[in-house]
Order: sequence, then C-alpha cells, then structure tokens
Amino acid sequence: MKVRKGTYGYVSYEKKKRLLVTIAMFLAPLAILIAGLIICNGDKNNIFTVIAVVGCLPGCKSTVGLIMMMMQKPAEKSTVEQVQAHAGKLLVLYEMFFTKEQDSLMVDAVAVCGYEVVGYTTRAKSKQQIVDCEKHIAKLLRANGYKSHVKIFDQMKPFLERLDSLNKNYEELEADANEKFVPDERYPDLSRDELVKHNLLALVL
Repeated sequence: MKVRKGTYGYVSYEKKKRLLVTIAMFLAPLAILIAGLIICNGDKNNIFTVIAVVGCLPGCKSTVGLIMMMMQKPAEKSTVEQVQAHAGKLLVLYEMFFTKEQDSLMVDAVAVCGYEVVGYTTRAKSKQQIVDCEKHIAKLLRANGYKSHVKIFDQMKPFLERLDSLNKNYEELEADANEKFVPDERYPDLSRDELVKHNLLALVL
C-alpha cells in the first residue's frame, strides 16, 4: 500500500521502495552485461558492455536518493499521536524533509492555517538551522504567491500550544487569509491551505 508524501510512515515506505527500485535499476544493466558476455563468448569488449555501463547511470542517481532517505529517521509514533490530539481542524503533514543547497532539516510535523505555517522538529543541530529553514520555506512559498508566517519549534509543549491557539482562532485566521485569495486555475478545487500544502510537498524529499 502506497504511503503518500506528508503522511506518517512515508520515510519507512520510501526507504523500502527506493531500495527495491535501485536494485532493479542495477539488475537491468547487469543482465545486459551477462548477456553480452554469453553472446560474445566471454569477450567484454562489446557493445553490450557499453550499454550496461551507461545503463548504470540511472541506478547511480537512484542510489543518491536512497542514501539521503536512509539517513532519515521516521517520526516517533508518540509524537504523531500527541500532534493528532491537538490537530483539530488544522491541515497537518508529517515527516517533511526540507532540503536546500547547503543544509537540510527533517521536520516531524507541519500544520497549516491561513497565513500560519508551524512545524515541530527533533532533528535541529542549532537554533540557526531552524531560522534558516524557516526563511527558506517562507521565501519559496512567497515566490509561489503564498505569503506565510513560518515558525518551527524544537520543543513539543509550545508547539502544541500553538496548535491549540490556531484552532481557537481558526475561523478568523482562515477568513483573513482567504479575503484576497484567488484559486489557482490549474487546481480550481483546492483551498488556499491545500495549495500551501501542495507547495510544501514540492519542497521536501
């Protein structure tokens, strides 16, 4: 069963899927190489060897993605359960691995409500890494036409308190953000929050 990006369990699912895909990508050129050796009576200097070597390139690219995913730790079940208990009406995403040129950060949970995008991470190396990730997300959302206030917490209690606050003021926050909202003609049925989600998913591994 496929687990979609932004859903709890995505990291574990992707590790298995990418491993199988990577193995398959190397098996194909290996089969071509073996076939070439059989056809050419053991002589490796043949066109099949060239095809096999070139055919390894997709597998090498897939290996890079596999390694990056293998380095990620799934969100703790207890974390997800706590967040779910406070999610309420909010649109919530899980296991969001945000990447940029010089750094990356796994954010265990992200909630969207109007202009507010709040996250919780247990993986930050420093406060500066969190600040840089907040700026990165806000910049890219703004570039796509979605002004947002991005805040990432590294402590569970204040994060849950923020979720409670967003739920308490949900109607007001949504009304404010949707006052000037113009639906995307490519996705006319999606709300502003759903379009922000769509853009967030485009930013993660």
